[in-house]
Amino acid sequence: MGVIFSPIMAALNPIAIHLGPIAVHWYGVIIATGVVIAVILAVREGRRRGIDPDDIYDMILWALPAALIAARAYYVIFQWSYYAKHPAEIIAIWDGGIAIYGSLIGAGLVVFFFCRSRFIPVWLMLDVAAPTVILGQAIGRWGNFMNQEAFGRITSLAFLQGLHLPNFIVNQMLINGAYRQPTFLYESTWDLLGFVVLMSLRHTPGLFKQGEVFLSYVLWYSFGRFFIEGMRTDSLMLFGGLRVSQLLSVVLFLGALIIWIYRRRQQVQPAAYLDGNPFREQSKLSK
Repeated sequence: MGVIFSPIMAALNPIAIHLGPIAVHWYGVIIATGVVIAVILAVREGRRRGIDPDDIYDMILWALPAALIAARAYYVIFQWSYYAKHPAEIIAIWDGGIAIYGSLIGAGLVVFFFCRSRFIPVWLMLDVAAPTVILGQAIGRWGNFMNQEAFGRITSLAFLQGLHLPNFIVNQMLINGAYRQPTFLYESTWDLLGFVVLMSLRHTPGLFKQGEVFLSYVLWYSFGRFFIEGMRTDSLMLFGGLRVSQLLSVVLFLGALIIWIYRRRQQVQPAAYLDGNPFREQSKLSK
């Protein structure tokens, strides 16, 4: 019986290019790509919903730094036992170590206060952003792939090959001498599917009321993240082995579901997904 030989190749280089003494990491390049694509799509959808593109650009200028700082702070807080001994590494985000949930919290706060200041309905802005955010998350997970992060339990080469994955993914999952579950890929695939579902459904007449595209995003993402997080071995932990992201996923899922039911019972007005911007006229009167 013949033996199938699969050569083991070295892990991919996490550095994309050197600009003099500066090393540009694939992690940053990939995340930046996800952000740019998300912003382009949000601007297009925002214009269709009557939101001035300049408002979205202004919001992004505040939201991106807040998201980055909150994402890193979230990670560092739950890994404080390590960073307390290595404080110089707190700012080393190029090596990975930013938490998606932290970024969502930071950006969410900016969106809320920004929209209030510009007289833009917060739910409308969140509906515009939600599908593009989950697409950005799907792309960003490949930054974890390049850094060999967000991996799962030890598995076998045969299992990975049974998933019909390209060799470059299989080789990259050889971490510390053992093959690992590609949980980064599971989450990226779940997020991409969520993007397709939200984009397919959000313009269906009578299906969603304003705010429910965003709530659907929260339900979808938190549901998948709960199960995928349980497969990871590099999760942020609380006391008693409780995974931070799993706990937060449960809170967000239940919170979004409760808000959805409450708003439906309050007879929320249908989302005005039409050309024109009536709230902008109201804001002028308010001023």
